[in-house]
Amino acid sequence: MIGRKKEIERLQMAAESGSSEFVAVYGRRRVGKTFLVRETFNSRFAFQHSGVANSGTKIQLERFRRSLVESGHTKCPSLKTWFQAFDELKTVVQLSAAPKKILFLDEMPWMDKPNANFIPALENFWNAWASARRDILLIVCGSATSWMLNKVIHSRGGLHNRVTVRIPLHPFTLSECEELAESMGMEATRYQLVQYYMALGGVPFYWNHLQRGLSVAQNMDAIFFANEDKLESEFGELFSSLFAKDAPYVEIVGALCSRRAGLTRGEISAATGISNSGTLTKYLEELAQCGFVRRYRMGAKRIRDSLYQLIDNFTLFHLRFARENTDDDPKFWSSSVNSPLLNTWEGLSFELVCLEHVEQIKRALQIGGVHSLNYAWRCGRPIDEAEQGAQIDLLIDRSDGIVNLCEMKFAPDAYALDADDDASMRRKVSAFKRETGTRKAIHVTYVTTYGLAKNKYAGNVQSEVTLDDLFEA
Repeated sequence: MIGRKKEIERLQMAAESGSSEFVAVYGRRRVGKTFLVRETFNSRFAFQHSGVANSGTKIQLERFRRSLVESGHTKCPSLKTWFQAFDELKTVVQLSAAPKKILFLDEMPWMDKPNANFIPALENFWNAWASARRDILLIVCGSATSWMLNKVIHSRGGLHNRVTVRIPLHPFTLSECEELAESMGMEATRYQLVQYYMALGGVPFYWNHLQRGLSVAQNMDAIFFANEDKLESEFGELFSSLFAKDAPYVEIVGALCSRRAGLTRGEISAATGISNSGTLTKYLEELAQCGFVRRYRMGAKRIRDSLYQLIDNFTLFHLRFARENTDDDPKFWSSSVNSPLLNTWEGLSFELVCLEHVEQIKRALQIGGVHSLNYAWRCGRPIDEAEQGAQIDLLIDRSDGIVNLCEMKFAPDAYALDADDDASMRRKVSAFKRETGTRKAIHVTYVTTYGLAKNKYAGNVQSEVTLDDLFEA
């Protein structure tokens, strides 16, 4: 299995413990939660069941019964309630001769229908019976991260503090995606792998659609634009699978993709028409929990001045590039090579890739052990996206009295700084010092694909980070 060493170790420790364990595995859709659990235990479960998408309680219970029968409970009666369903699950446990009975409930949020009493039944099963034993490993899993956090992990009801092991599953890093590509027999340069990563993120399911022997353009056309039903409809399914009413969430990420440094709550409200109230708070918190946005403060700014930033590669790809294919061109990527549309998206997306690999950047700068706040920065007053000197892609604000002001440049060759780049950077440094009043030393840092071409302007740069640095494990 690629990566996931820490997650596998935690699952195995739970299986070997001397008491019953309640494990929650959660993360965005397609990130590999089910694969992790099945591969770790080689599908040796006393019981396993997956919820059914877009189905009511009657169908959920019918399928649960079938899983009970397949697990050895051949005389299982028809199920009328979830309390009855979990009572019958006890029979399966008692039939198992395994020293540790592993029970795997996958896509659990789909089972929790209004008025179905699924959560109270699960609470009763665990609290009144399973937790009193020493031989049960209950693993629950779900892509609806906000549901998993609110209903299970941070439950204020009967499941409060009942989860013994929490495993958030994150997308792969560039290093892990490189390993995955090699295991698939793909021959690709790191530049090409970054192009894939900018569109697919570190989601293994998406990468598995790539075909060896094809160029980046051919692969991207095949899986997104050739009407072969691979990932063309994934964006709509992604949000509808996570949120019952997904329209406001899509509106919010649509607004966020317009400003790479992010928007304040007030700006999001103005852009979407969603009231700046508890409802907006709920939407933003759930988007953050599901890994689509992050909230951060620019240095010492107040919490209420926090910015929300889109951080999901696939979402940015859809909103800033793929949806512009209004003519349904099956070779839209190939047709867009070297176009302003593709170049603009690649620039924005490379910044996001760098933000996802800040730890690798810090190690390349030999400051891996230094505490830092990592954030984008923009002028406090409203600005146009095109205003020069008003926005910084990434600041690494270090506890050792230094701020790395990072500029990202995605280019097919060594990037040659010119007079405009130099003037722009000097304006940014000046604006940042003026607005923040910082007394820390400012180190200008460029993160590029193949480094900086050596010229008179490169001498004004204190440090460089290249593509190879981002691929460090």
